[in-house]
Amino acid sequence: MILTAAERDSLVNAQHRSPHALLGMHPLGDPSGIVVRALLHNAARVEVVPTREPDKPAFKLKRLHPSGLFEGASPASKRVYAYDLVITDYQGQVRRTRDPYSFLPTLGEMDLYLFGQGNEQRIYDKLGAQFRVIDGVPGVSFAVWAPNAQRVSVVGDFNGWDGRYHPMRLLGVSGVWELFVPGVGENLHYKFEIQNSHGRLVLKTDPYGAFFEVAPKTASITCNNRKFAWTDQAWLEQRRQWNPFRSPVSVYEVHLGSWRKKSPFESFTYREIAEPLAQYVKAMGFTHVELLPVAEHAYYPSWGYQITGFYAPTSRYGTPEDFQFLINALHQAGIGVIVDWVPAHFPRDDWALALFDGTALFEHEDPRKGAHQDWGTLIFNYGRNEVKNFLVANALFWCERYHIDGLRVDAVASMLYLDYSRQAGQWIPNKFGGRENLEAVEFLRQFNHAVHTEFPGVLTIAEESTAWPLVTRPPYLGGLGFTFKWNMGWMHDTLHYFQRDPIHRKYHQHDLTFAMLYHHNENFLLPLSHDEIVHGKGSLVGKMPGDDWRQFANLRALLGYQWLFPGKQLLFMGGEFGQRAEWNPNANLDWPLLKRGPYHIGTQQFVADLNRLYRAEPALWDADYDYAGFSWVDCADHENSVLSFLRHTADHRRVVLVILNLTPVPRLGYRVGLPQSGRWREALNSDAATYGGSNVGNLGGVMAEEHPVQGQPFSAAFTLPPLSILAFKPEGQ
Repeated sequence: MILTAAERDSLVNAQHRSPHALLGMHPLGDPSGIVVRALLHNAARVEVVPTREPDKPAFKLKRLHPSGLFEGASPASKRVYAYDLVITDYQGQVRRTRDPYSFLPTLGEMDLYLFGQGNEQRIYDKLGAQFRVIDGVPGVSFAVWAPNAQRVSVVGDFNGWDGRYHPMRLLGVSGVWELFVPGVGENLHYKFEIQNSHGRLVLKTDPYGAFFEVAPKTASITCNNRKFAWTDQAWLEQRRQWNPFRSPVSVYEVHLGSWRKKSPFESFTYREIAEPLAQYVKAMGFTHVELLPVAEHAYYPSWGYQITGFYAPTSRYGTPEDFQFLINALHQAGIGVIVDWVPAHFPRDDWALALFDGTALFEHEDPRKGAHQDWGTLIFNYGRNEVKNFLVANALFWCERYHIDGLRVDAVASMLYLDYSRQAGQWIPNKFGGRENLEAVEFLRQFNHAVHTEFPGVLTIAEESTAWPLVTRPPYLGGLGFTFKWNMGWMHDTLHYFQRDPIHRKYHQHDLTFAMLYHHNENFLLPLSHDEIVHGKGSLVGKMPGDDWRQFANLRALLGYQWLFPGKQLLFMGGEFGQRAEWNPNANLDWPLLKRGPYHIGTQQFVADLNRLYRAEPALWDADYDYAGFSWVDCADHENSVLSFLRHTADHRRVVLVILNLTPVPRLGYRVGLPQSGRWREALNSDAATYGGSNVGNLGGVMAEEHPVQGQPFSAAFTLPPLSILAFKPEGQ
């Protein structure tokens, strides 16, 4: 026996940190020849056969241990060469394969150097399970970052889930363990068996796994997500030239599991939902769909916000290729796709990222920095280069592999503040003694810079609920670099206003006007999202006061105000037809409501018409963030709860007048100032009968008179329907 007893025991007990030093082919030194060792699952006999050197003889290996450890020497060569292992199992079946321990590392020094720096933007092509053909041999290379592990093996369907048979090698001081396994194909389950820093054996899913078992099972699955035949090249090219600030952006927020269901217990797959979703969103006139998190999550009630597989679309609705089919179908319909992205935290599941190698690897060790008080989850260590690399590359991954058009970043405020939702003594100040998370700030800047430079036209959107400055300004100006920021202040103020009985609204008109005082500080997007219609908050229409007629009139006025106010807009599914019940992620949207009376189908038609007007009229989006794009006509008529304002294009060649009457009292002959003469056409009236309204209006338009009011050179006497929003355009515009 050439192998010592200590070396043998280290292999059969899976305790050797550098298995390639013992397994595979090694020279014995002149003139002894070479030795081959193999640790094989279910092997009865093993023979070494040269693959490209017919002059060298085949030779048999002898069993050294019942576990399947074999060893054999040959004096025919003094140097190593390519060879196959011909393995006969106990059932007499013969298979021929290259030895996993005969290959060089699949990661080079530069890969590891950049990863250690936090700058390997395509690390998802290096770590995880990568399909490769090396020296003509197909297989999968497995690589995982676990710097404090004592030993790592890949286990799966291909080795009986036994960690002794595919131990991995540690590549220098990088903390990366690697192994190429010939013959491994698609759809095989695997995990990493880690002897962690405490000597305990744990099974962990692949942090870079591309596909996972359907929960509650948790294994990673080998998957090639590069095969899909995309047909959206024209869309992607157009996106590169797109200016989101001077374009219409109208977002329909969707939870895939509850938009439409096959049955109370079965959701549609990505492929099955693709056509109906694309057709519906296109018919409704939205420019984008925003999907609640689609990355793999084991806990369905989290709605996807507790991610366990950051590099995999959830298998609940199909395969990665099925998800690519959905994105491609939406692009073919001219619809952009935004996904919710969650770098703020991750769950504590012991089979996922938490304490990955026995230490706080992805998270902070100190719970004052590493644990969320509200959600019971863990916080990423944004100051660790490899963690920052994991997250930045993940954002790029969704844009590259899945052609995603935007990333809406959840819970940004929780990342920015060290004292977020914490009492005194529960947090650690930064190096300057402040509450700002400087490492998170740097991470967000790096993320935004990477996305915007690598994928021009892709949106990054911050859900940031505080007054943190310059969220949507470039990093070189001291900003975070996001494209848009959710205007949470507008959302709260506007909903509070509309929830009031109209008799009290005259005391609170500032709730609707206050947003313009800070509007130009950021590039705002106005959200009415899922967060506002869950946890006992009720539905949008359920928040409105009054009987059915008044509730739906208020809802239409609210939606009209959202669309016609400066900024882009987002609406959660169901809001477009006034779903009565608050959102239930376990149930279908209440589509049968569209067959019950005029209000629901009328509201749906109103939103579709609102989108058509919005997309067709540049004055409503061309200058959203320019001072020239908006001006109040009159915001001071508190007594009547009437507001009026103008929307302009940047060059002032196009204009829209918007008037809101937010009491149930019709107002006849109400004079409003106009910037130009001629006839003004009524382009939108939320009180139209087709929407379920009372059909009060202006008979198609009004004629401007040389009667200056409200600082405007012209004016007209308008009929203002009750609880309504109106839009007027100059004739011929």
